[in-house]
Amino acid sequence: MIDMSPNLVLVVVIAALFTVGVYLLLERSLSRVLVGVVLLGNGANLLFLVAGGAAGRPPILGQAAARDMSDPLPQAMVLTAIVITLGMTAFLLAMAYRSWQLHGHDEVQDDVEDRRIARLAARDERAFLDIDTDPDEATVSLDDEAAETRDETSQAMPAMPVVPGVPGGGTGP
Repeated sequence: MIDMSPNLVLVVVIAALFTVGVYLLLERSLSRVLVGVVLLGNGANLLFLVAGGAAGRPPILGQAAARDMSDPLPQAMVLTAIVITLGMTAFLLAMAYRSWQLHGHDEVQDDVEDRRIARLAARDERAFLDIDTDPDEATVSLDDEAAETRDETSQAMPAMPVVPGVPGGGTGP
């Protein structure tokens, strides 16, 4: 009989990888989101391997009894998870690089439209609960909201270097 109890150290490592990965996914910096995706991918890979049980004989008919063979499905799932994590990593790297080229940082800003929708939802909830709404709040437009929005990264934007002869890098020969 194959022992199916998981190693406690691996379970703790999986929990730590998922915890730190989710925490980093909630950050505004795309580079931290990238590290979070990589940690979540590694946590998922370990989870698949731990859930697959103990290692056994190769799953080739005629080489061993069926109860002594290892299950090839977790290995296939890990290979699929590696490909998905690699694709997500490449996509997030491209987004972070493009954001750095355009803005000099990789921070994701608040969306004015999201704030407006959240305010409308709160107003609808108050109306549903039969609470009086503020009449001044109903007259705020999207342009007023955009004017009030503060760019948190505009102060820390470094000057882009001018490189002669490089397209988009300044005035060259």
